[in-house]
Amino acid sequence: MHFRHHNQLRVFTIVAQFGSISAASNHLNLTKGAVSQQIRQLEIALGFSMFERLPRGISLTAKGQELLLSANLGYGNIEDKISSLQRSESRALTVGVTTYFASRWLSPRLMDFLQQHPNIQLRIQPMIELTDLQNSGIDLAIRWGDGNWNDIETSLLFHCPAWPCGNTAVNALVGSKGLEYVLTHTTLLHDSENSSAWQAWFLAAGFAYHNPENTLIIPDPNVRVQAVIDGQGIALNDALVEQEQRIGKLHRLCDAELDNYGYYLAWPKSTHVNTDVLALSGWLQCQV
Repeated sequence: MHFRHHNQLRVFTIVAQFGSISAASNHLNLTKGAVSQQIRQLEIALGFSMFERLPRGISLTAKGQELLLSANLGYGNIEDKISSLQRSESRALTVGVTTYFASRWLSPRLMDFLQQHPNIQLRIQPMIELTDLQNSGIDLAIRWGDGNWNDIETSLLFHCPAWPCGNTAVNALVGSKGLEYVLTHTTLLHDSENSSAWQAWFLAAGFAYHNPENTLIIPDPNVRVQAVIDGQGIALNDALVEQEQRIGKLHRLCDAELDNYGYYLAWPKSTHVNTDVLALSGWLQCQV
């Protein structure tokens, strides 16, 4: 059996909502006679009465109440789905990245993604800290580190080891005084107060870690690169500073590196990963 009276069913739900044919007709901008006619047609098609006609108005029959409950659930689900689809069509896919990674790796490649996926609108959101992705509106983040984050889901994008980096003067000092002297007499630039990257590097390099008082916290990696160039200290950098190395502004100070560090895709835990995120993450993997 194929039900063909959806217009009348919708009229029925509105009459039941207002509890009055007169009020429903005003809401629908129809005459009372037209509304009554649609209700009668639906009752004939269904084979049972939905309303009891009272001296002062109408009331739902038992079957009418059951039908109203099912109809409201059905229409409610449809309206929710329409709203969801409209939001997914209009909302941009928000990608959280540092300006360092965006300018040095992502931006030169991004036009290829836009050409392959013209229906996906991207929004690049600069971010410094790996904040609460669930409540920040970020669908996918690209973060540097060792991937040891318990509050998010991650997938390695590519390894990008970190190593100590200094300007020309610091590099010359390493040549004359030695690396260990420089490590203990030069300001170490950190990306956050709780960062353990330097401590991990000292362990990997075989040096005893010291926590000097002359540390400087610079969360923004682009600003940190400039700080090294300006002689404010040494920092752990990666292969994305290749241009500064090539022109002699930055120098790798030794071979020891954090080889387990790299760039990771990160997204909120316990959330449905939509098709746009899957498309972007798949494209990113292909770029690597």
